[in-house]
Amino acid sequence: MQIPIINRSHHALPAYATPMSAGVDLRANLDAPIVLQPMSRALIPTGLFMALPAGVEAQVRPRSGLALKHGLTVLNAPGTIDADYRGEICVILANLSTEPFTVNDGERIAQMVIARHEQAEWLPTDTLDETERGAGGFGHSGRI
Repeated sequence: MQIPIINRSHHALPAYATPMSAGVDLRANLDAPIVLQPMSRALIPTGLFMALPAGVEAQVRPRSGLALKHGLTVLNAPGTIDADYRGEICVILANLSTEPFTVNDGERIAQMVIARHEQAEWLPTDTLDETERGAGGFGHSGRI
């Protein structure tokens, strides 16, 4: 799939790290470092703008290494970038750790996955078909 992209960052375009990678890393595009204090959040720009085709979204997700080692996450994970959005791709980065974390220019802060999706056509009804699970949720199946 080809996606038009504008790169106003100081960095190369996002690239897949391996032939079977699902996502590309997004990098911070900063004029100065941003210090994320414990339990704080910041909107981090990437300098990237794109035009996704209809029926496609971009999902912005946390990077597992930053989450494990530093307690950083994408606050609205996965964040959705809709096909009709043309603004800069930014990441809501949150520090859930007890230590400050400095985000530097060029730092890999999140990953982005391109995914197809469907739009639902709602069919109002008074009943739904029965299933084995039924209305069970939130731990209904017990522990293994």
